[in-house]
Amino acid sequence: MQIEVVIDKTLPKPRAVVYCPAMTPELSRLVAALQGEQPQVISGFKDQKLEVIDPSNIERVYSQDRKVFAVAGGDRYLLRQRLYEMEQRLDPARFVRISNSEILNLSRVKSFDLSFTGTICVELMSGEVTYVSRRYVSRIKSILGV
Repeated sequence: MQIEVVIDKTLPKPRAVVYCPAMTPELSRLVAALQGEQPQVISGFKDQKLEVIDPSNIERVYSQDRKVFAVAGGDRYLLRQRLYEMEQRLDPARFVRISNSEILNLSRVKSFDLSFTGTICVELMSGEVTYVSRRYVSRIKSILGV
């Protein structure tokens, strides 16, 4: 994506114009961020109490049995949002979807094992291991510069 910033002191307020061939999820997140619609807090239930979760502490967000969970600080939280809603709420510079049912915080990844054919094994700082689905392998490789 090409980005150009032009300073024009005659404008009363900032104005952004994006030229693109089609609307993409990345572009939707950019528009939401520019409009200031991105929430600052994430909340989840732990032991039937609603707690505020610092997004930088979230290691992974995943769906299981039609429920969405976040793992942060070794604790598991039940979330009210759907996985695609969490993907929109989380910072796209830090969080990446690795399958239809999981989003990872890249800053909480210990290592990527590319030796598996057709997939990538991911070891998190907590010691948990998860896998990138085949559908998302090329996207992860481009993020990693491989």
